[in-house]
Amino acid sequence: MNTQKITELLARENARFSQSRPRSAELLERATASMPSGVPMAWMRGLTHNMPIYVDGGKGAVFADVDGNQYVDFNQGDMSSTTGYGTPEVTQAIADRMARGGQFVLPGEDSIWVSEELGRRFGLSHWQYTLSASAANTEAIRLARLATGREGVLMFDGSYHGHIGETLVDYSHETPQSYALGLPRDHGRNTKVVPFNNLEAAEAELAKGNSACVMAEPALSNVGLVVAQDGFFQGLREACDRHGALLIIDETHTHMFAFGGLVRHWGLKPHVVVVGKNVAGGVPIGAYGFGEDLAELMNANLFDHAGDEPGFASGGTLYGSHLSMAAARATLEHVLTEEAYAHIGRLGARLGGGIQDIIDRAGLPWRAQHLESRAGWLYGTEVPVSGVDAVRLMNVDLSDSRRIYMANRGIWEAIVTAGPAVSFPMVDADIDLYLEVAEGWIKELL
Repeated sequence: MNTQKITELLARENARFSQSRPRSAELLERATASMPSGVPMAWMRGLTHNMPIYVDGGKGAVFADVDGNQYVDFNQGDMSSTTGYGTPEVTQAIADRMARGGQFVLPGEDSIWVSEELGRRFGLSHWQYTLSASAANTEAIRLARLATGREGVLMFDGSYHGHIGETLVDYSHETPQSYALGLPRDHGRNTKVVPFNNLEAAEAELAKGNSACVMAEPALSNVGLVVAQDGFFQGLREACDRHGALLIIDETHTHMFAFGGLVRHWGLKPHVVVVGKNVAGGVPIGAYGFGEDLAELMNANLFDHAGDEPGFASGGTLYGSHLSMAAARATLEHVLTEEAYAHIGRLGARLGGGIQDIIDRAGLPWRAQHLESRAGWLYGTEVPVSGVDAVRLMNVDLSDSRRIYMANRGIWEAIVTAGPAVSFPMVDADIDLYLEVAEGWIKELL
């Protein structure tokens, strides 16, 4: 691929992007006086290499910016809004709940319904709730430490489990390093990282007897897509049982791929499963599920504000709110249905197959990625089996050129570390448009 051509396309498309969004530029300039980088959360500026746009609103699979530009959204807020924008059943449930009060620090009946439904989908009987999957992962790790009396966390290269101390570890060094600034120098002292799909390395680390848990995604999804090899998770669960550690499967991204997540789809057997993102249709939520034994442990170590003995460190004032539960119930009941998952699975196959057809017609030595409703681009023929592989195979300039080219033509593409995903309200015409614009991008490069 001609690097000069990529550079020229990037420069041209970035200029077009900025010139077509004067209102966003105006708001960004104003915002810098009250927010670092002009955004309320730093990722809104850091995840892309172009000017951030200010959004006006969305409906279904489409959103519009304040300049009136519309986009079919293949990123969906990093997959937090795959249920779509303005879903009638969810918005009505939210409005009804808020009219009667959204939070009491007391339970409501919706929480029972949601827990029973998640139990049916994931095969784990008991559930607790937070405001994000990151917070749910934090509590899941604490539960594993309570259950095992150990402190260690074992995770895999290329995985992402939220911006929490135990998992923000740079896996490119032999000794874990800080993955981000603002963390203690020794924040990774209890965390070990081994290559994804390397069962022998995981077994060797577990055999040391220091690990409370293994944190794992069913498929790496924050470095493109890296799929687990046959037998990997079965062997991992067996190794955890042999060495007294809990297997925590983080389905934050991957539960969007199949009904009941890849845990159900692939028949995985975790001790704990974590979900979040779109479970409440855009209302902040995180959840973690586990079996009867861990529920009894939590019951026996209940945090009592008036007690003398310390209890299990869980909870937050807004966790498990009536608003979150009402939104989750409406989302699970009306949006995240088995039929809907079959629909996005079919569209995802069309998307992945269409990308491969474009690559083949262009004669490029690339490959398409595909896993249920998610697709992607590999700029080579090698299939990554670990996080290190996936990072090595990335091409940021190519991905940036694709994103900005497509944004200028009505497609909002994924961030550089992800790939296009199908949302539940999408239809065949949305896939057709993506493939049409993507083919135009390839032709420009060639």
